[in-house]
Amino acid sequence: MLNITDVRVRLVKKEDAKLKAVASIVIDDCFVIHDIKIIEGTEGNFIAMPSRKTPDGEFKDIAHPINPETRETIRQKVFEAYEVALKEQA
Repeated sequence: MLNITDVRVRLVKKEDAKLKAVASIVIDDCFVIHDIKIIEGTEGNFIAMPSRKTPDGEFKDIAHPINPETRETIRQKVFEAYEVALKEQA
């Protein structure tokens, strides 16, 4: 089971931006994943894992979960931290 020991969220302060925040997670106090993006989509906010643009213009994930359970755990923890950051900003 994935043990996320810390989540940090930086809110994006552009009013019209689809990018709402960028998060970092720490796993087992020993491994960090930076640049998890919280993006506003047509059906609500979603997370996008860190990626880079390939020479042909495609975006490829650099790090990502390999099963739905892990993806859901990351999503839940990141959105919990995002909600806290929004409340602290208000």
